[in-house]
This record gives sequence, structure tokens and C-alpha cells, in this order.
Amino acid sequence: MPTLFTKILNGEIPGEILYQDEHCFAIRDINPQAPVHVLIIPKTEIEGVATVEPHGDHERLLYAARLIAEQQGLTDGYRLVINQGVQAGQTVPHLHVHLIGGRDLSWPPG
Repeated sequence: MPTLFTKILNGEIPGEILYQDEHCFAIRDINPQAPVHVLIIPKTEIEGVATVEPHGDHERLLYAARLIAEQQGLTDGYRLVINQGVQAGQTVPHLHVHLIGGRDLSWPPG
């Protein structure tokens, strides 16, 4: 069964795609934690980091993050977050990177 993210990519559920290439796409988070909060998602449905193969669409996520950060004007820094599993806060079983920025980010995170 397609994930929520795949349904957005396929146009079955509304969502503004901010970035797309042959490997991944990006959308705004519906519950933003900062002025810029973008999800970068591989087009291949990969459940999470724990199931990543040696090669695939996930290899392009960091490069896409760089391009999207530049596009969003994040010149003073940003954070990339990947949650693995329910206990870590992963709510959609489809690997994705949170690109967060546009404000000072504290450490350690929540």
C-alpha cells in the first residue's frame, strides 16, 4: 500500500512539491518546527534508515538538502534530522529527512 508521501507524489493527496528530481522530492512539513521545515523524501519507498540498501534513491537526499537549503535562503545554517522508528518520532514509514532552519536551533534537540 502506498505511503502518505507516495500518494502526495502521485497527486492522490494535495501537497506542494518544492523540489523534485529523478531520485527524490520535497514538501513542506504540515507541522513546522521552524520558519523553514521541509521534508526530503526518496521516490522509492524505503521504510527507514534500518532498511536502507547500499545503493538507491536515498543516496541523493543530502545533495537535495543542500540545493533546497540554498533555494530557501538558509545561508546561516540549518539542521538535518532523520527519525528511525516510532520511539524516535517517525510517524510515516517512508524514509525522509527534515530540513529545518530560519531560526536559531538549540542543542541538544528535544
